[in-house]
Amino acid sequence: MSLVNAAENSLLLHWFNNTAFANFGDATGLPASASAGTASLSLSNVTGLVETDTLPTANELSYTGYARQTVARSGAGWTVSGTAPTQAANAALIQFGNMTAGGPQTAAFAGVSFHPSGTRLDLYQALTANLVINNGVNPQYAIGAIVVTVD
Repeated sequence: MSLVNAAENSLLLHWFNNTAFANFGDATGLPASASAGTASLSLSNVTGLVETDTLPTANELSYTGYARQTVARSGAGWTVSGTAPTQAANAALIQFGNMTAGGPQTAAFAGVSFHPSGTRLDLYQALTANLVINNGVNPQYAIGAIVVTVD
């Protein structure tokens, strides 16, 4: 069974832009959060992330200078397309911090948490190419480089 395009769009708007998902279950649907909050992004090493992981700390990078990045759950943080395949993509540059010591480390997976304290892993994906991070390297995602697709 597949979600129809309108439901895909409503789901991604709810997750990434804190938009109410109207008429889901009843007329009030899934309301927007009182405080939109953020999505917390993490990077993991080549050991990676799997569907049974529940924490973004699974194999997370740990170099000096690394920090998880938060992105607003709004149109300023994420662009959600309204056409199939329905996608959410980062709307701004995301930088994880310059390595100042502890290298090299290799980033191979990215994780996303919508939990208020960033302590639950909700989404993950292998990077299209591993990134070896040495001193002076600041891993980053260009605008539109993180894409979540529901199809």
